Amino acid sequence: MRNRIKLAILGLAAATALATPALAHRQWLLPSATILSGDDQWVTVDAAVSNDLFYFEHVPLRLDNLAVFAPDGSPAKAENQSTGKYRSTFDVQLSKPGTYKMAVTNEGVFGSYKLNGEQKRFRAMGGKVPEIPEGATDVRLSQNMGRLEIFVTAGKPTETVLKTTGKGLELVAETHPNNLAAGEEAKFALVLDGQPAADVEIEVVPGGNRYRSKLGDFKVKTDKDGKFTVKWPDAGMYWISASVQDDKATIKNARRRASYTATLEVMPQ
Repeated sequence: MRNRIKLAILGLAAATALATPALAHRQWLLPSATILSGDDQWVTVDAAVSNDLFYFEHVPLRLDNLAVFAPDGSPAKAENQSTGKYRSTFDVQLSKPGTYKMAVTNEGVFGSYKLNGEQKRFRAMGGKVPEIPEGATDVRLSQNMGRLEIFVTAGKPTETVLKTTGKGLELVAETHPNNLAAGEEAKFALVLDGQPAADVEIEVVPGGNRYRSKLGDFKVKTDKDGKFTVKWPDAGMYWISASVQDDKATIKNARRRASYTATLEVMPQ
């Protein structure tokens, strides 16, 4: 009996260990470098969805809605785009000095309804709702707006591409995202549709968790003006992410979920 109880406990622990990572899939962009010097440099970016940050083991991140902006805010070209089994990649030529922004934005509608007593679910990208059959009941709609960003600087950091668009959840960088150092504080803010996003929780996760027994993550929260501060414990790549829900969807009778995610490199002092 004692052995059977012990085996049951071990089985439950194993099931929990397997289930936990499945809930922790994170989307990310990872540049080969964030600060470069010299003329005519290139950067390669990996894009994936995984349990362990910056490790390719789940699915690639699709690049259909990838946008690259040069230091003056004009569109720049993403070259050599490729999507494989576990990751997507692309290259960007840094032909102008200053800070570049690379972003993947996605907008989709998730919904469910009952028809003749049977539960139906659907997902549509681009923010358009598919036709719901007559007689459907218990219709529920959710509009998701997601933004993933990275910043890469050639030479001296510049500010132009840091401007927000006024749509969805976005980061306002009071501290330049390519000027982060271990042991120092960085000051940011979150805005939702251009307005301060108050009381929003931001998850901060250092990369390399595959080789640590603990995730090493921590959370901070925005104040009434949407501002927050992060003190970086160590150098390395960090994944930061936040999300909010409200009733300001552009689709009738839908709830909105807006999310923001960025990969930031923190340098040694």
